[in-house]
Order: sequence, then structure tokens, then C-alpha cells
Amino acid sequence: MNIFRHFEEIVSDALAGLQSAGTLAADLDLSRVAVEPPRDPSHGDISTNAAMVLSKPAGMKPRDLADLISTALDASGHFTDVSVAGPGFINMTVRDTFWQTRLADVLAARTSYGVSEMGTGQKVNVEYVSANPTGPMHVGHTRGAVFGDALANLLEKASFDVCREYYINDAGGQIAVLADSAFLRYREALGEDIGSIPEGLYPGDYLVPVGRALAADHGDALLAMDETARHDIVRSASVDAMMDLIRGDLDALGIKHEVFFSERALHQSGKIETTLKQLENKDLIYVGVLEPPKGKTPDDWEATPQTLFRSTNFGDDVDRALKKSDGNWTYFAPDIAYHLDKYERGYTHLIVVWGADHGGSVKRMKSAVAAVSEGGADLDVKICQLVRLMRDGEPIKMSKRSGTFVTLRDVVEEVGKDAVRFMMLNRKNDAPLDFDFAKVTEQSKDNPVFYVQYAHARIHSVLRNAAADDALKGVDIGDTALAAADLSCLRDEAELGLIKHMLQFPRMIEAAAEAHEPHRIAFYLFELASSFHALWNKGKDNPALRFILPDQRDATLARLALIRATGYVIASGLEVLGVEPIEEMR
Repeated sequence: MNIFRHFEEIVSDALAGLQSAGTLAADLDLSRVAVEPPRDPSHGDISTNAAMVLSKPAGMKPRDLADLISTALDASGHFTDVSVAGPGFINMTVRDTFWQTRLADVLAARTSYGVSEMGTGQKVNVEYVSANPTGPMHVGHTRGAVFGDALANLLEKASFDVCREYYINDAGGQIAVLADSAFLRYREALGEDIGSIPEGLYPGDYLVPVGRALAADHGDALLAMDETARHDIVRSASVDAMMDLIRGDLDALGIKHEVFFSERALHQSGKIETTLKQLENKDLIYVGVLEPPKGKTPDDWEATPQTLFRSTNFGDDVDRALKKSDGNWTYFAPDIAYHLDKYERGYTHLIVVWGADHGGSVKRMKSAVAAVSEGGADLDVKICQLVRLMRDGEPIKMSKRSGTFVTLRDVVEEVGKDAVRFMMLNRKNDAPLDFDFAKVTEQSKDNPVFYVQYAHARIHSVLRNAAADDALKGVDIGDTALAAADLSCLRDEAELGLIKHMLQFPRMIEAAAEAHEPHRIAFYLFELASSFHALWNKGKDNPALRFILPDQRDATLARLALIRATGYVIASGLEVLGVEPIEEMR
């Protein structure tokens, strides 16, 4: 239950009452009225801008209208205080009993708490990772992989029908380089001394097993084979081997895709030609000449006729080329056909997760989706900025071509899946991120994944102690019994603050899902963990606030209800991030 929907109804009822009384016009547009928590908690629990946005159409001063609305809200009986602040904001303080009784909702839902019906089964395609299958995944791929997977989890939590998809770039020049590199390793496997790897080929040892497998399957037959036929065999075997490697890397992060879509199959299907023919029939493709790129002058720019897409019709800066000078397709052409294929599969909401070097392609891709779907699909491109890997305060340099890169598997094996996933989500996707090996294994508040998991483990430690406590022998401390406890015992400011914090979770899920920003859940969990740890520490200083009080059964059961509910919310949030809610720190 998003409790703010409840308060929206209360504000709506107050406004409807003013409309019925003739104080406000019956046809007044209420769509801009917002009901949300105030930025400063000292101002109350709920705030609304109703008077601010309705004053002009109502022909009243904001403060005067705010006074009328606040009087109606005060009369509703839901609040202990309703006040007008500043130019006309209305702040409300909710009765403690409302917060206390809502714990039963969390205990009933358990880790399903936060599930929203917002998506109502709408189909969403989330394409992420899509790393070129030319080697194992390195740490630079990790951020997009974790971000895309967490975003898919988040959208599912909001009841969208999500497809996780990987686009295999198996048709470009890098695949030809991969095949040549694997063939070299094949010759090595046959006993040839290949010397140092030539410049331009992939030198990594990960291709040694590919060469050996080719030798085992074909003996020396490939050496005498026609180059085209040989290349097809080596290319296919190499891509399959690299995709197996990549799937294993993703599995180490707990990531699985439902669909792996081959670019090469797209080329072979004729889909590119048919897609572009459709655009041509709509007069969206023409042969023309582009202006010199930025930084080029007419003197050093050779203007040649090209096949162009009218992307400027859809808000792009310039029209975009579909063919290279050698007659082959640009990367843009198959991308258009691929996104049309997604749309034809029934996905009207398309999300793609790209690396920092793809930022310049966003406008053209949005234009293409608008064109091929005739406005029926929307595309959101999420750019993941670079990750700087640190060790002992020094950045670790990586080069895929030189073979000196840190793999995703290396990082997961050193610090664990949970630390990798949480830390990759601990910044907004479009902000650079430093991944420090020392920080992500540190057991302190400075390490957010530890701090959140520690809160969950502490909660379960208290619950284990309660189950073993002689004063509670024979007492039911299951969820149903705790929900029926006297929750009015939870009166301390820190206890009520923790309840209010956890009850914001459904609203956070909806806001993060709408914005496609899973990092908001990581931030929320850290703040919730901070509220819990603060209450724990308060109990250390004040024994009357401890969770287990042998001589006060009612207070103990109420506090066990409080922390068990907190544990469920933490576990629900960690589920979105793909992080395990551990029950015991080791």
C-alpha cells in the first residue's frame, strides 16, 4: 500500500467538500495537486501544494485558500496538526495510531511489501550488457549489467511484464578480428610457433581454449580450407565460445537474460532491407550530402552523396547515414531494424542500457524508434558512465587489446557478488563511479552494502535471541501474532521515525520505477538501515528502549513486530538490487 495514495484521497475529499459548498468551482483541474512528504521532517508528515497550484484558477490568494483547505483537513480527524507554511504550503502531522497500525500491512506482505500495480502488466523490453562477444566481460561492462538487471527487477516489482534482452553484436569488424585471433590460436594448438601476437589481434589467453577446441574438432583440415568457409567455421565457434564465457560471467553476478538476439541473424533475415524500405516508402530515406562535422571546415571535408535517414524530422540535430562509403550498412541501419523487431514483438516500452561512449547515438535512436513505430513506442536510453577501479588508492589501468584488463569474474571472486551489485548501484547511472576494493570489503558505515546487510543480520540476531529467551517461552512471535500485538507501545520518536521511513518504501518503488532509477532503492535502504542502527544505539544508551524487555511482554512484542517489519522491507529492497539479505554476519 502506497500510504500517500491514502492521503491523496483525504486531500481530494477536502477539496471535493469545498467544491460541493461552492467555495471552489466544480470543474477545477486538480491534476497538479501533489501530496508528498515535506523536505524537512520537522514540518510534519505530509505536505500538499494544493493551495499554491489552485489559487490562480480559483481566483484566490494562496494563503487564503490554504486556510480554507487546512480547516477542512483538520476537520477530517486524521491529523493532530494542520498548518500553513510560507506562501501557502499545507503541512499535516498524522496521528501515531495510523503509523503503528500500518506495521500489520508490512508483516502480512513480508518481502512482497512494496509491490505496486503501477505497471498493470505493460510489456517492457530492457536490453542491457550487449557486450561485443570478443572476450570475457571486464569491469567496465559490470555497471551496465548490474544497472540493467536491477532496473528489470524494479519494473517487475511495479508489475510491468519485463523481458531481459541481450543483443549479440556478432556481425561487425571486431568479430572478424576475433576469428583471425582464434585461428592464430588454432595454429598454435596444432604445434606451430606463432611468436608474439600481431598488432590488431586479441592477445588474451582466453582464446587458447578456443584454438584447442577447433584443433580437436577439425584437426588440420582448416589450414587447407577455402578462406571464406574456414572463416565462417572459426567465427561461429569463436562467438559461441565467447558467449558461453559471457553467460558464465553474468551468472556469477546472478544475471540471466530471457532473449539473446543475434545481429548476424538480423542481417541474414533481410529484416534490415525491409525495414528501410518501409521508411523509404514514408519518404524518410533519401540520398543527400551532410554538412561537415563539428571541427571540420569545408576545405578538409569531402562531401559525398550518402543514403540518409530524416532523423531531423523527429528532433535529431542532423540526418543520419545508413550506408558507409563502401556500400555496407552503418551500425545505425541494423539498430533501426532491431528496434522495429522489438516493437513488432509487442513491446511499446523500450529501454536500452549503453556505455558512456554511446551518448552521441541517443537522439538518432530515439528518432528511429519514433519513425518505425509511428509514435507507438517510447525509448529510454540509459547511459552508464565509466567505472574507475581502484586498488590502494591507485587506479587500475585496463586495455582489452593488450590483454591486461580486469575481468568481471576477477572482481566478483575477490569481493563477492553482493558487494559488486550494491556498489555499482550506489551512484546514479550517469555519474562516474569509483570502485575501491578496500572500501567495498570494509566493515563500517562507510561501506553501504555492509551497513545495510548488517542491519538485516542484527534484526535476525534479535529475533533469534527472543526465540531463546526464557521470558518468552511459549509465546508466539510469528508474524500474525506480532501484527496483533499492542503496537501503541511504540511511542518513542525513533520508533515512530523508523515506521514512517519503512512505510515510504512503496512510494519509493513507484517513483524509482517511473524514473528508471534503481539507485534510489540503494539510497533508500542505506537511510532505512541508518534509522534502524540509530534505534539500536539508542537502546544501548537507554535500557528502556531495548528490543527485548523480559518484564514487559507487550513492549517486547511490539518492538519485535517493528524490527521484523523493518527486516522485510530491507529484504524486499535488496531483492530489487539482486543482493542477498543475509541473516548472520561471519
